[in-house]
Amino acid sequence: MKTSLFTGWQARFHAVCLLMLVSALAVGAFSSTAQAQAQVTPAPSETVAVEPLPVAAAPTAPAAEAAAAAAPSFDHGDVAWMLTSTLLVLLMVVPGLALFYGGLVRSKNVLSILSQILVVFSLILILWVAYGYSAVFSEGNAFFGSFTEFAFLKGFSPDSVGNTPIKGLPDYLFVAFQSTFAGITTALIVGAFAERIKFKAVLLFSALWFTLSYIPMAHIVWGGGYLGAMGAIDFAGGTVVHINAGVAGLVGAYFVGKRIGYGQTALKPHNVPFTYIGAMLLWVGWFGFNAGSAAAADTVASLAFLNTILATAAAVLGWTLVEAVSKGKPSALGAASGAVAGLVGITPACGTVGPLGAIVIGLVAGVVCVWGVTGLKRLLRVDDTADVFGVHGIGGIVGALLTGVFSAQSLGGTKADLDIGHQVWVQLVSVGFTIVWCAVVTALILLVVRMVFGLRVTEEAERTGLDVTSHGESAYEA
Repeated sequence: MKTSLFTGWQARFHAVCLLMLVSALAVGAFSSTAQAQAQVTPAPSETVAVEPLPVAAAPTAPAAEAAAAAAPSFDHGDVAWMLTSTLLVLLMVVPGLALFYGGLVRSKNVLSILSQILVVFSLILILWVAYGYSAVFSEGNAFFGSFTEFAFLKGFSPDSVGNTPIKGLPDYLFVAFQSTFAGITTALIVGAFAERIKFKAVLLFSALWFTLSYIPMAHIVWGGGYLGAMGAIDFAGGTVVHINAGVAGLVGAYFVGKRIGYGQTALKPHNVPFTYIGAMLLWVGWFGFNAGSAAAADTVASLAFLNTILATAAAVLGWTLVEAVSKGKPSALGAASGAVAGLVGITPACGTVGPLGAIVIGLVAGVVCVWGVTGLKRLLRVDDTADVFGVHGIGGIVGALLTGVFSAQSLGGTKADLDIGHQVWVQLVSVGFTIVWCAVVTALILLVVRMVFGLRVTEEAERTGLDVTSHGESAYEA
């Protein structure tokens, strides 16, 4: 019964299709006949001689040169170097900074600090494209640019060139390079209050701090704001990156409080080789950070490259010497920390001082930062887990001030007719401004985060370890 009905339906369907086909053929034939009948034989016309149109003359050489000059262009060597520099700064963060901090914490918290650095860095990269780049590098007032003018890179395209402060690079490349600076600056802070802060508190703090501290400082120094207009020299981020992050870490460590057992039991780094490897990856990546800030493969990049080598080596020797004299034995952890101190110290100066100036800056930074993580830390009575302020804050201050001295051409620098006294005063103002701005903004942000999520994990969670209690995993099986 069902088969008979199906067959009847199929037969009817085929009939309808056949009928539609016949109708279409009939309509087509009728249309063709009607069109043929409507055609009229055209009347004969006389042949008219037509002269060929003159061919346009080829553009003259000056016109061709003007057209070529108008087209956006870039140097492929500069582009290759900046792509490499961006990759090197990424290497600084993951895995460089992650391993450096990961080795300094206890084994029960190593995955938590790795996760915080990776997730915070990723969050800031997205926020940078969303509104960060626009707020730093668009026109605005002395402290902020526009949050909407280039939001989500509005107006940029893969082919656009010359719409950023660096005219010789593709727009997207400059945005990418600067995004890594924003990301690593914010990630640096988490080492100060590691091992006891809530993961969600870290994320909210990072988003707010990036918006209210990193963005205005970057605009003030690099985006045509207050300190840049004053003449402050900060080639690669002494104030914007290191003092900014160091002060935030100090304030954050005060707000979150000391770890359980701090000052009573030894809270030793669980894996010094991790920290050593991380420090060496930071040194390698720092060439992108410093020499990449020249934004070209040129003599300035070469100077910054050499200075980054020399200052770091001098700081390692300085830190090692101080430990050997004060403790009787130099440590591998101290040498690695000295390398980072030298890198921090030379950052603001690397493109404007000479090799001798770089050696002095590195040596002073290495020696002073030993005091920063020992004597000063005890004076401040703060539990800065990874010594963010002692290395980045103090090293950044040393480097920023000495930049005003050794940038003078008379001392091997690149600044002719530099008034050292005046420049040091400008550098001091920029350091003071950065400290005050960052401290106030960071304190306000932490108050907000405390009200929303709370800052610290429970005592039980801290004793167990954040790897298990915050992330449900363990780095090392018992």
